[in-house]
Amino acid sequence: MEYAELMGTDIRISRIGMGCWGIAGGRTWGERDDRRSIDTLRAAYDRGISFFDTAYSYGNGYSEELVGKALGSLGDRVVIATKVGTGLSSPSEVERHCEESLRRLRRDWIDLYQLHWLLPGMPPLPEIIEAMWRLVKSGKVRAIGVCNLGKGQLALLPPEIPVVTNQLPYSLLWRAIEYEVMPASLERGMGILAYSPLMQGLLTGKFSSPEEVPEGRARSRLFSSSRPQAIHGEEGAEDLTFETIHRLSALARDLDIPLAHLAIAWVLQREGVASVLVGARTPDQVDANVGALAVRLSEEVLAELDTITAPLKERLGPNPDMWQTSGRIW
Repeated sequence: MEYAELMGTDIRISRIGMGCWGIAGGRTWGERDDRRSIDTLRAAYDRGISFFDTAYSYGNGYSEELVGKALGSLGDRVVIATKVGTGLSSPSEVERHCEESLRRLRRDWIDLYQLHWLLPGMPPLPEIIEAMWRLVKSGKVRAIGVCNLGKGQLALLPPEIPVVTNQLPYSLLWRAIEYEVMPASLERGMGILAYSPLMQGLLTGKFSSPEEVPEGRARSRLFSSSRPQAIHGEEGAEDLTFETIHRLSALARDLDIPLAHLAIAWVLQREGVASVLVGARTPDQVDANVGALAVRLSEEVLAELDTITAPLKERLGPNPDMWQTSGRIW
């Protein structure tokens, strides 16, 4: 395993982290099996993954509970990241959210506490960050980060408070952060935590056509707004998305590597990416994810990947919000 240190901290995280949304099940991921989820979390740790990212909104705390059951006794041998809930009505609620997460995680501290989304009706960003920083000073949190914040929102962060990461969607099929958000984050010295590097399974080769993608995973802006769970108003880019996937699959075959390894390795080699958060629901999927560390892409291959994915990047434009046309990220 490879590791990276977060800016201005002594926190070392594995370059491949485990995203813990999928283990909570729900409309996107379907039925869950608690025993298998716990086995998967332990398998990830056994294979060198030390960084686990969860959130209250992943199953209304259920993902945190599973992480606590599987890893809570490991102390500082693992780095646990979770997130402030999106229903904040007052900065004073931040401490309560933290205490509830600590209880579910079965820990005395949170290594990286992140603001999940900044939504309309929530308190001003500086007030939320200041409340999170008070948790750092109290010892309940080691470092703070944000998720899904755009260039304009990053400019509102209190300059005196270190915010060490911005967690953003990033993959060969979703490169929107390259326009503005990623440069703005790197300019502030923030590490990028890249989520959905496999674009919810599209970059595993599991689906050969748009029609095969289940409802819960076909609600991003890659797909038509006519899809049942979509909340955007766009026509999507289904044909171009799968044309791109087919071309990526062909390149992976030429390189004699799995498509998923190609996709993860590409994100790992992008400037400023501290860790790639990949979901897994079985130990075998953990093994497949970790295998991407053995892949090193040449400059020639990187250029070919840029050529293949540029039309989709241009079609989707600079809005990094995977779900909404008028994005929460700006």
